Amino acid sequence: MPKRLSEASLADLPSAVVRPRYDRREVSSGIVHLGVGAFHRAHQAVYVDDVLAQDPRWGIVAASLRSPDTYDALEPQNGLYTLSIRSGEGEALRVVGSIQRVIVAPRAVEDLLRAMADPRTRIVSLTVTEKGYCHDPATGTLNESHPDIVHDLQNPHRPRSAPGFILEALRRRWVAGIAPFTVLTCDNLPSNGHTVKRVLTRFAELSDPAFGRFVADEVSCPSTMVDRIVPATSDEDRRRIREALGVTDVWPVVTERFTQWIIEDRFPQGRPPWENAGAEFVTDVEPYERMKLRLLNGSHSTLAYLGYLAGYETVADAMAESAFERLIAGLMDEEVTPTLHMPTGADLDAYKYALIERFKNPALRHRTWQIAMDGSQKLPQRLLGTIRDRLRENAPVERLALGVAAWMRYVTGIDENGAPIDVRDPMAAHLRERADRAGGSPEQLAGELFAVREIFGDDLPNDERFTGAVGAALVQLYANGSKRTVAEWSQPVRS
Repeated sequence: MPKRLSEASLADLPSAVVRPRYDRREVSSGIVHLGVGAFHRAHQAVYVDDVLAQDPRWGIVAASLRSPDTYDALEPQNGLYTLSIRSGEGEALRVVGSIQRVIVAPRAVEDLLRAMADPRTRIVSLTVTEKGYCHDPATGTLNESHPDIVHDLQNPHRPRSAPGFILEALRRRWVAGIAPFTVLTCDNLPSNGHTVKRVLTRFAELSDPAFGRFVADEVSCPSTMVDRIVPATSDEDRRRIREALGVTDVWPVVTERFTQWIIEDRFPQGRPPWENAGAEFVTDVEPYERMKLRLLNGSHSTLAYLGYLAGYETVADAMAESAFERLIAGLMDEEVTPTLHMPTGADLDAYKYALIERFKNPALRHRTWQIAMDGSQKLPQRLLGTIRDRLRENAPVERLALGVAAWMRYVTGIDENGAPIDVRDPMAAHLRERADRAGGSPEQLAGELFAVREIFGDDLPNDERFTGAVGAALVQLYANGSKRTVAEWSQPVRS
């Protein structure tokens, strides 16, 4: 069996494999990252890796808030892992070395808090997915009844949640007179920096009003927009990369060539020179964030639910069908683009063209089931905000409503052939209970799910333009199935 990827085996790699261009022994930690998943390792960690030769003070201490899997994979590899960039033209391999060590938070709470409270830590970044912020997706405010928030308020020295860890570390710095770190969220939340600031401030106020004022006045939470498609790593990916490297990498990461990072430049304690790695610093990230959430993420979720129901394992499989491509192009052009207001120089047509080509990339096996996860948290940002804007303009929402209807059909937990769907969602049990009460009736199912205020709020369930469009689409999905429905809806929509 090939030996393991590590510092000792770097010299044995083939010459075509790119490896760190700096001495890792000279790197110190300036960033603590919460949520060390595949996306972080394919995106932010790569940007950091690109600039460590210029400024070695920005190495990463990466923390997993739940599972030890990433620690178990990377610890024997000295934090090293392989980045595979795949396209129709082939594969390029690179070893990334910016992660210095990994902490499993439940096993080492104090270790993680010490790292975050260390004066050398000037940025705490996050990729914990929408649900990791313990907020109400419909309002963007702290969910004060969330079990982890309740626990962390009662046990601040033993936090479980990302907000809990951040605030306990900030509190320690506040008491010690150490300047607060910048909180840099890289998740798909609307106005993500503002949302995180609102969540953290409210949490801090509940624990201590004076501390709440400190967080409100002194903690910087710049907004960001991140964009790179990162499918789950498969056993075939591991085998292929092992053969190319000549050593075993237990958890490589596979991604596409395209990458984008747009950041509001608000870092009181300093930041890495990420602009030298291709990041773009702006005064207001909101237009770019909205562009990505609505065009990429909204289309992705629509593809995921409709594609899964139609029997397609991956996004590329679905997009190989011309009807799916036409549907998504129409969704982007006719229903999403009119809601976007971009700065001068932003090329929406080029971005949309690139998205279609990225979705069609056969080398990326991005599973529809993976994208479909956590829909109750994603729908408000990816589809419902666009729908609200369209309704304010009294404009059609048919294709957007079809995406919502496909989600409703999906969360019943039973596919079009009567087989079970493994629905992964923090509200899965509640949604399934409501779906079961509907008894197979699409009309009753729509009514049951519209009543979930955490997703749809109070306004949309009372707007007949929205409920009528979603209800009609859901009836059609039940009657004709996803594949035939997409074929019919991919034609021009009647206004």
